[in-house]
Amino acid sequence: MKISIIGIGTVGAAVATAVKNTGLAHEIVLFDRNGVRARAAAEDLGHAAAFSYDVKITAVNNYRAIRGSEIVIIAAGANQKVGETRTDLLHANTDVINDIIPRVMANVDPKNVKIIIVTNPLDVMVMIAQKLSKLPAGRVIGTGTMLDSARLRTILARQLSVSTQSVYTYVLGEHGDSSMINWSSACIGGIDLNTFCRQTKNTLPATTRKTIEHRVHNAAYEIIQGRGATWDGIAGAVADLVKCIANDEHRILSVSVVDGSVDKAVAMSLPRIVGNNGVVATLMPKLDATESAALRRSAKIIRKNFDSVK
Repeated sequence: MKISIIGIGTVGAAVATAVKNTGLAHEIVLFDRNGVRARAAAEDLGHAAAFSYDVKITAVNNYRAIRGSEIVIIAAGANQKVGETRTDLLHANTDVINDIIPRVMANVDPKNVKIIIVTNPLDVMVMIAQKLSKLPAGRVIGTGTMLDSARLRTILARQLSVSTQSVYTYVLGEHGDSSMINWSSACIGGIDLNTFCRQTKNTLPATTRKTIEHRVHNAAYEIIQGRGATWDGIAGAVADLVKCIANDEHRILSVSVVDGSVDKAVAMSLPRIVGNNGVVATLMPKLDATESAALRRSAKIIRKNFDSVK
């Protein structure tokens, strides 16, 4: 599989490493307008490949080199800085996506390619990319709340003293400040969360849940404060999404794709079945009234932001 990554900054370079480590790509193309940076990243990653998978890694600043790519990952654009929200990047990164997508589509097979969006504010960028590419909505996929959900599972696992692999729950809606936790559908090893807590004598009162929600919503801000950017978590999410597509796994991931009619369409994260053709089905989990309202509010915020730049 040939995979191209557009934008080799801190996040793009981490994504390249994580994708290389899946062993699923026979060729990885690193595109960046800064040719020196792209070449340095390709050289460094090529050295690392000597210890794992034999992957052809090339650095380019010409879109013709991405021809034949089955997956194109967009990681270009301004990154969130200390004190900024993802929405603060809206106008700058809209210009980036408006520039990149037509160039990508001129050099890929529209019948086959899947585009993965990493650029923030992610859900709006997915909407712009899908509109410009004219690809089926299920083949323009944002990593959405995959990372947010991983943060939630990790925090819950530590709270309940179980493996993260046994925690099944999602953050839904915007990959941003209006995201919401789907407590109503949460389960541990197939047992609903409340029943699990009773059986294991754990407690998750409303105050604890609020604290968990705060930690999930603020995780990115805290990481940015401490190390300047988040990259390992999102790189892991991208690699997992690539693996799901490449292996046609039909796993359920909380990714973001465009849903709905033209004037009401919105991209946001819901549980979706992902395989070789991208997103093949969307699921609606059980939500209580408060969660339903929060999800609708999140969708309205995303749509409003999209309408401000479309």
